[in-house]
Amino acid sequence: MASKPGILTDWPWTPLGSFKYIILGPWVMETIYSIMVKDPQEWDLTNFTVIPFMLWRMLHNQLWISFSRYRTAKGTNRIVDKGIEFDQVDREKNWDDQILFNGILFFLANKYVPGASHLPLWRTDGVIITMLLHVGPVEFLYYWFHRALHHHYLYSRYHSHHHSSIVTEPITSVIHPFAEHIVYFALFAIPMLTVVLTGIGSIIAIAGYITYIDLMNNMGHCNFELIPNWVFSIFPPLKYLMYTPSFHSLHHTQFRTNYSLFMPFYDYIYDTMDKSSDILYENSLKRKEETPNVVHLTHLTTPESIYHLRLGFASLASKPYSSAWYLWLLWPVTLWSMVLTRIYRRTLVVERNRFHQLRLQTWAIPKYGIQYRLKWQKESVNNMIEEAVLEAEEKGASVLSLGLMNQGEELNRYGEVYVKKHPQLKVKLVDGSSLAVAVLLNSIPKGTTQVLLRGHLTKVAFAVAFALCQKGIQVTILREDEYEKLDKSLGTKSEGKLVTSKSYSSCKVWFVGDDLTEEEQRKANKGTLFIPFSQLPPKKLRKDCFYHTTPAMQTPTALENVDSCENWLPRRVMSVWRIAGILHALEGWEEHECGYTMSNIDKVWEACLKHGFQPLKVPTQSKS
Repeated sequence: MASKPGILTDWPWTPLGSFKYIILGPWVMETIYSIMVKDPQEWDLTNFTVIPFMLWRMLHNQLWISFSRYRTAKGTNRIVDKGIEFDQVDREKNWDDQILFNGILFFLANKYVPGASHLPLWRTDGVIITMLLHVGPVEFLYYWFHRALHHHYLYSRYHSHHHSSIVTEPITSVIHPFAEHIVYFALFAIPMLTVVLTGIGSIIAIAGYITYIDLMNNMGHCNFELIPNWVFSIFPPLKYLMYTPSFHSLHHTQFRTNYSLFMPFYDYIYDTMDKSSDILYENSLKRKEETPNVVHLTHLTTPESIYHLRLGFASLASKPYSSAWYLWLLWPVTLWSMVLTRIYRRTLVVERNRFHQLRLQTWAIPKYGIQYRLKWQKESVNNMIEEAVLEAEEKGASVLSLGLMNQGEELNRYGEVYVKKHPQLKVKLVDGSSLAVAVLLNSIPKGTTQVLLRGHLTKVAFAVAFALCQKGIQVTILREDEYEKLDKSLGTKSEGKLVTSKSYSSCKVWFVGDDLTEEEQRKANKGTLFIPFSQLPPKKLRKDCFYHTTPAMQTPTALENVDSCENWLPRRVMSVWRIAGILHALEGWEEHECGYTMSNIDKVWEACLKHGFQPLKVPTQSKS
């Protein structure tokens, strides 16, 4: 929002929220009706292409968003180092408004503008005129309109909304108040209306022109330099006819320079070109891939989780993971992404963060959660994890934390197999188990004297049971086989606090793992607090009970470039498996934390609090 919002700031359909596309209903129904009742020779191809063209524009923009986020996460040719935060993602989430607006205007033009219906597919003269009119009046008028927008009166009421994004993403290009978009469309309509009214318009001329505008807009705001030097060496005058991402980036950091739309020659003519444009361009091209200090290794959970990655849909990634019905409409894309993950067998850099002087990266293995449970996938998964470990070693990372299901007893003995296979590893492998135990112990409500422990027994479960017994808290086990395993492991160290029981009524605090059944959940007392010790949360079946998050903590404000949620966790909340790697690097600990070894729980907890990570509020009865 601009600092002093002017009239026509909001889009007319803002109150409709996600139902805004219902506005297209009348035109869509009219199109369907014409198909049903008219002879095929009378069909208007121009009208039929409006909706497919809108979908193409959405896909085109989304590809730019994903590609830009991938490239800026890796760091190659990155222009501006600063990160973006949730407020920018929220501000830019409705980037499709301008596509909806344009679609409505195209439908109206098709119906009411003379010559705008039944356009031919191609006319060479119309394409040439469109290009010339863009180079001439469109670029000239845009330049002066843009300069006017930077006058304090218009800037404070309108254009400051766009410039709230210092670090741009491709879609920042279309984040403007409604009033600005009216003017922009009027400018871009000059070539389109001219060729239509003179009878030389064509579908490709109009669709190609709008696609060109989208392409240049996205490129100019992508925050990495991708135009190679040789392009300008072959044809030097091109520098006046095509801007670069670094050229427009300076407009967002300096504000009073580089006003041109896509062709910088007016900045040269009127002496508004930033003097550092060439230097920034050269420096951006020279910039190498960023070397991380800490790598967090994660993976996809479900086929739909591809959309919740930071490289997917930014608005979905900025919220805790939840299944959305409309994602089923994207099943062809989902299927295609599953095929790609099967073909592409390398980790992807999906996120970068900075914490003080530490450079952090999150890498995702293109495997789904279900594949980690399949025995015949075990070798393939382990090979990919091992490759990631060796890649982190090669890049000079000091710590690699194993997140989600990338570590387990049956899979790789909590990462120990990689340390034994490569004893000279300099990168420290961290499974985060000690911090997980510390967080779980500090999640128990004060005054608790007994807890129930149920679920697949992991390294964390054994350590929690031991710590609870040592604190004098009774640990109740429902299943005999789990009790026998724990009793054999703890022996006399349980201090007589490890008991078995078939009763569900005695415990109001449950530590739960992956194997918790729905039946067991339903037998819990009203008001029971479920605290997961696993990396995946239980299904929330009881509205009269309380569910804590999987082990996680609130991040300090010093953690930069946080614009997405980690799976199902709230904003700016990080899993302990990820935090553990950061702590390991900050404290300079030299040992691996994997296999069946654990760091000192108290030491890890104190280090965590010292660096600003805070425990989450535990749900209580008073909250209800």
